[in-house]
Amino acid sequence: QVQLVESGGGLVQPGGSLRLLCAASGSIGSINTMDWYRQAPGKQRELVAVFTSGGNTNYADSVKGRFTISRDNAKNTVYLQMNSLKPEDTAVYYCNADIRTRFGSHISSYWGQGTRVTVSS
Repeated sequence: QVQLVESGGGLVQPGGSLRLLCAASGSIGSINTMDWYRQAPGKQRELVAVFTSGGNTNYADSVKGRFTISRDNAKNTVYLQMNSLKPEDTAVYYCNADIRTRFGSHISSYWGQGTRVTVSS
């Protein structure tokens, strides 16, 4: 069994910063891509940032230059550093990872429970 647990959300003023963390645990064989998504009230879930197993990153246009995704493979952890936050960044942020379990033969997609980020003065 695999779990993803996010932390680091909270209330921050516009222009402020937050750092989100997502740790994967359980019967993990290997992790491919680790991503961050977000879902704002009344909107669909959208992809924010991607970190592939090969070390490549990609960002939504709306966060380029402000957000940075990083990864610690030894800790099975992915981070999202969010700077210059705007009210429109307010959302629940979800971690997603494509994981092969220790005795599994295929890769499955796992989700965390989400962490809420509110940007408001």
